[in-house]
Amino acid sequence: MTRRVLPYRAPTEDVVVSEPWRLMVEDGEVSLPEALPDWDYQMDLHLRRALRVDLDRVRRQTGLPESAALMLSVVWTATGSNLSGPAQHVRLSESGTRTVEFDVRLRGADLGGLLLLDTALVLAERMADARPSAPRRAGSVLWSDRETLRLQGDAPQFPMAVIDFARTSFPDNAAWHLQISGGLESATMGALLLLVNEQNTVTATAFQNAARPRPVDRIVLSAVYADAARIMVEHALTQDDFAEDADFPDGSLGSTLLSLFDQLFPDQSITDIRLRHRQSPALFSSDLQAAVKIFEVS
Repeated sequence: MTRRVLPYRAPTEDVVVSEPWRLMVEDGEVSLPEALPDWDYQMDLHLRRALRVDLDRVRRQTGLPESAALMLSVVWTATGSNLSGPAQHVRLSESGTRTVEFDVRLRGADLGGLLLLDTALVLAERMADARPSAPRRAGSVLWSDRETLRLQGDAPQFPMAVIDFARTSFPDNAAWHLQISGGLESATMGALLLLVNEQNTVTATAFQNAARPRPVDRIVLSAVYADAARIMVEHALTQDDFAEDADFPDGSLGSTLLSLFDQLFPDQSITDIRLRHRQSPALFSSDLQAAVKIFEVS
């Protein structure tokens, strides 16, 4: 087991007593699971946790003066989008024991892959006159922990937006458009964007009801997902460096496309699929329909 050695005194782990993260749902709250199998990019996350910090012991054990200001902060990172940011922070200047309640809301459009929630107790300000062995730089970590949540779902894992196609270069009467940009090394979240025409009420309503779709919504969503899969597969086949032995970064467009191929064409090589697409595009289209199970709604 590897232990990180800090260049300053750190307090014992028990100076912070932390409750586990809780996920807010319609019916109340539940303990944070290891994974959310029904998650998609339209699902925002609402998370809470409480921590109790013995500020006097922290300062005493680290050699900090009683006036030293501390801070508890939460930072999130999503591997699927390659995005991260501060979720919430609380400054701690008093003495004694302080209970901090974190209430965090994260936009689903910013997430994907593995969600990392890092909570840390840090020094809030630089201490110019600190003892030699005490932390002195602002941001020095005194205590930390990490919680992970795997965001996985059957829906295509890319963001979407509902817009008016009449204000764009897309045909006014088109229902949707999957936009692909960047290379295979690009982050999936930045490379893919599903645009839905708000003037096409059938399609726009289907996505609004995606969490609890009606039979007609399921049919529309099946058609959109099948078309998105076709566009993604055909895009992949045009890339010369797209192959089974390619080593794409986690969360990249190339990695996402490889996963899609494994799901749609198990036990078939990309070379064979590429050849079939070139020689018999009509048959390939039918194969793809069968692979995505279009209109097989429950």
